[in-house]
Amino acid sequence: MIIGLTGGIASGKSTVSEIFKEYGFPVIDADLGAREVVKKGSKGLQRIRAYFGEKVLFPDGTLNRSELGKEVFSDETKREALNQMLAQDIREWIEQQTKQALEEGVPLVVLDIPLLFEAGYDQKTDKTMVVFVDEDIQLERLIRRNGMTREEALNRIHAQMPLKEKMTRADYLIDNNGTIKETKKQVEDWLQKQGFLS
Repeated sequence: MIIGLTGGIASGKSTVSEIFKEYGFPVIDADLGAREVVKKGSKGLQRIRAYFGEKVLFPDGTLNRSELGKEVFSDETKREALNQMLAQDIREWIEQQTKQALEEGVPLVVLDIPLLFEAGYDQKTDKTMVVFVDEDIQLERLIRRNGMTREEALNRIHAQMPLKEKMTRADYLIDNNGTIKETKKQVEDWLQKQGFLS
């Protein structure tokens, strides 16, 4: 089974990913793919440089993520341009990683993709799982975790498809409003029901 895992920013998707990894299931992380395709010397980084200029690069020529973040999260046109620039590279990276995992004969592959529904990756999965939290908890976690202002955090949250909409599209839901232990129990129960844990 290929399951698409998603959620909102700071909703706890990474926590759930880690639980899958603990049980030995491969997790293909789109964020990792997004980093791979903008490494120094990559075509992705050349495109970013051509569009955004030198200001989004460190002196050593690597990508300055926080500078790029400031550019794209306050401007939808720029954000859209960045997504278009890298979409195909990331898609190819994810497909290659998935193929490799399936060739190893694993029963479950987890695709951890923030823009699962927005970018149509749900078409490539057998089932989808959404990790959700209440918006006030999401906001508080994001401010605390990333040291953002309330306004910056809200910009990030509203840059994504609303969590409520993702929840209506999901096959399975994981409620991450509680403790990590409670979240882990839900994932374990799901794995057991699907026959992935003996």
